Amino acid sequence: MEFEKIPTIPTAEEILDRSLGRASAVKKEKRNKDRANEEFIRSVYSSVYDKLTDTVSKFPSFDQISPFYMDIINILLSVDNIKKSLGAIQWAASQSREIGRMYAREMRNAENPVELRKKATARIASVLYQVDSDLKYLNETRNILRKLPDICEEEFTVVVAGYPNVGKSSFIALVSSAKPQIAGYAFTTKSIMVGHHPVGRERIQIVDTPGLLDRPHEKRNDVENQAMTAIKNVSDLILFIVDASETCGYSVGDQLGLLENVKKIVGETPVVVVINKCDVRRMDGYPNMSTNTREGVSDIMKIILKERESSPKSRRECTL
Repeated sequence: MEFEKIPTIPTAEEILDRSLGRASAVKKEKRNKDRANEEFIRSVYSSVYDKLTDTVSKFPSFDQISPFYMDIINILLSVDNIKKSLGAIQWAASQSREIGRMYAREMRNAENPVELRKKATARIASVLYQVDSDLKYLNETRNILRKLPDICEEEFTVVVAGYPNVGKSSFIALVSSAKPQIAGYAFTTKSIMVGHHPVGRERIQIVDTPGLLDRPHEKRNDVENQAMTAIKNVSDLILFIVDASETCGYSVGDQLGLLENVKKIVGETPVVVVINKCDVRRMDGYPNMSTNTREGVSDIMKIILKERESSPKSRRECTL
């Protein structure tokens, strides 16, 4: 995933300290003092420019990433704010180089190159500190982006949805490589988690989503919106889990109401409705399972595999 390649982003002070340290080493190597001052400034602005432009280049192009990641980033952060900070960093890089080059040229015929060196350093430092908040924001952004789920859009993807505490995470833990947090209370899952189920030399991607409530979009929180963007953007199959026992704290009627809303959102994407906690209560007309006793879990996987066979992704492999 591209986001994993984004390195830690230093502060303005760290960039300046590193640049001055390198410049001092370069200056010591020069016997001609006037020439040494010029090379000092050239080293400073080059180091600052290189670090800032490298920072910008390590971020992916937000005009080319998938709708899923665009939605997730806008839920957790703001793509516009990230672009603004990247633009500010690019501006600072260009300004630092322009200032450094100007002073370096003036030093060749200056009566007091030391004074010019100090002025150049101060102006470059001033530019850097103007974007210090942007550097810090981008580092926080980097830490969030690196934790986003790695979803391969070429793989057959099952998105597991439903109300909180109906057994979504328990099901995924039983059938995939994912190790979600499981607890006896609602909203345990706070973000999207991805697991995989092997199918011969290929695999199925199974996405655990935070619990949803049957309410309008404008009333949903960030956790619910993450679930919705996975449902809309990456699902080849929706596995909608209903807790017929209602021990999740929500009525079957409310859960089926959410199901109808999900169907409207996903359009032609297949939706398989599964009843969980059948060891407590079963419902006729639907496949039943119990993630507690594991009854029926293998049957649900057979249904998923059958749906996969009819998908155009059934023969594709994901490049990892």
